[in-house]
Amino acid sequence: MKKFIETISNIWKIEELRQRIIITLGLLLVYRFGAQVVLPGIDTTQLANLSANAGDGILGILNAFTGGAFANASVFALGIMPYISASIVVQLMSIAIPYLQKLDKEGESGRKTKNQITRWLTIAICIVQAPAYLYGLSALGVPESAFVLGKGLDFIVPAVIILVTGCVFAMWLGEKITDKGIGNGISLLIMVGIIATMPQAFVQEFISRTANNTGGLMFVLIELIVWFLVILASVLLVMAIRQIPVQYARRTASGGYEKNITGSRQYIPLKLNASGVMPIIFAQAIMFAPSLIGRTFNDTGIGQWMEVQFADIFGLAYNILFAVLIIIFTYFYTAITVPTNKMADDLKRSGGFIPGIRPGKETGDYLDKIMSLITFPGSVFLALLAVLPAIVVKLMDVQAGWALFYGGTSLLIMVGVAIDTVQQVNSYLLNRHYDGLMKTGKNRKVA
Repeated sequence: MKKFIETISNIWKIEELRQRIIITLGLLLVYRFGAQVVLPGIDTTQLANLSANAGDGILGILNAFTGGAFANASVFALGIMPYISASIVVQLMSIAIPYLQKLDKEGESGRKTKNQITRWLTIAICIVQAPAYLYGLSALGVPESAFVLGKGLDFIVPAVIILVTGCVFAMWLGEKITDKGIGNGISLLIMVGIIATMPQAFVQEFISRTANNTGGLMFVLIELIVWFLVILASVLLVMAIRQIPVQYARRTASGGYEKNITGSRQYIPLKLNASGVMPIIFAQAIMFAPSLIGRTFNDTGIGQWMEVQFADIFGLAYNILFAVLIIIFTYFYTAITVPTNKMADDLKRSGGFIPGIRPGKETGDYLDKIMSLITFPGSVFLALLAVLPAIVVKLMDVQAGWALFYGGTSLLIMVGVAIDTVQQVNSYLLNRHYDGLMKTGKNRKVA
């Protein structure tokens, strides 16, 4: 504990890091405040059914990502997810559209142009999603009397403008955190939203275990132990890498004389899970389809079966298909985000080579083969973590709200963002010759 307090003190001593942390916390506080501001024209006392219906299933996941703003019908009800969707679309379009490929090669100016395209696409997505959200409130249990101004254009148009503005403002907050604060701003907004719903989910689980005599404190303790083990497994998945040894050839330097510079040995780190949580996000987006198809053809036997089986996110059929899609998308996303041929070309230009492998095409094929081999266990592990909430619901009778934190996108986002933020803080500490958060010990002095 003494070392931890000393490390926190060291963090506060670095003026730039202290200012960045304060800015980050302040902007996150603004985001959380906005998540509680309800849209004008809606009676807040009649939103109980919305909170209940948005607590489970896919809507529960969406509500967790927005930090409860979805169930509050707040100005941030759309959250930051339209921006995430736009980013994914632009990234996928970069594979097929030459203009976007050209932007990737233009450095900082190309990145700014691409970000601007993502922002405009975010607004377009919001304009579609905002009316759908407003008209869908009735289907989610909000009575017509809750709409004080009715559901005419005098309510819909201002509400759509507010929802779009809220999403754009949240996007701006995320970008400001990235530029002026610490960590990735967009990811931090999602993580804070997820964490905001965690205490309520745990309290409900605790009350259920103790008040209903379904296990008591001992079972709550067992659940926490299992949860920490799952977090540990998630950390291992996020940080696991395969090191490919690289040898750099001897070079001769001349400057009035010649000498040999001994070749150095380094490594190419290939991540076990190079795709992050994107396969889960893609798979969840597609998992809306089976239930929708079943609802469309519910007059047939197969349609009724699909509607029943795929409406339950903790059901067997849903999770089997979910796991298969995650494995497929993991391979797909890894293939488009890890350019093994470009890595081989860059390695060749810098005078490096993998021992026993010829530079150029053979190196690219070798790296691609290694990525294929390590992606399989990574994709299976990712799929297992994604369906783990359903497993704990069936085996341990955990409540749905608390079960969502046992795996899936929520847990992986929290782990990934936490690791990324800690690494950035570590870089500041190590640059100022302090021990990082991952390491204890006395301050290192410069000789």
